[in-house]
Amino acid sequence: MATIDIIKEQIKFYPDFPKKGINFIDVLPLLSNAETFSALIGEISRHIHSANVAAPEARGFLFAAPLLLIKDGGVENFIAFRKNGKLPAAENDLVKVTIMKEYGDDSIYFRVSDLENARPTLGGDPAIEVSIFDDILATGGTAEGMAEHLNAQVIDTEYGKLPVRVKEFVFLAEIADLGGKERLGQIAPVTSLISF
Repeated sequence: MATIDIIKEQIKFYPDFPKKGINFIDVLPLLSNAETFSALIGEISRHIHSANVAAPEARGFLFAAPLLLIKDGGVENFIAFRKNGKLPAAENDLVKVTIMKEYGDDSIYFRVSDLENARPTLGGDPAIEVSIFDDILATGGTAEGMAEHLNAQVIDTEYGKLPVRVKEFVFLAEIADLGGKERLGQIAPVTSLISF
């Protein structure tokens, strides 16, 4: 069984990519071994505590979507955040999220209708709880933008109108000295499996 240390050793770094001054963290080698990948998905699953997971393309998809396949893992719904022009949607269904990344401005989008499929958390303070997953936490701009726009949603459900609440952030790895964890910690708890 692959351990976090073995997983960490397989991650590669490419300096000055996609532009000078950025040290690109390549997690794609983790897809080259079925045992390692399976162990990693199991480890991620242990840190997700809601039935609904949101992730941005493309690498976030690779690790978050398989959580749907884990028996008794708890994840039942996947909310995709995609780049401009990649997510078909009905009129007034698409929400634009403008984000500041370490490489510059960017935008991603999600569909409100994907939240209508979400399983609500009922009880004292009912809501649609969402865990945000991404592969790398750098400055936290992408996850912060996702959280702010998700937390602004109120969804019609069979239980009435329910607010969306970001429950937590989970990352495969973080670059600790960029301050992303502290930034996101003001919104919800943050977990990273690996720290660089």
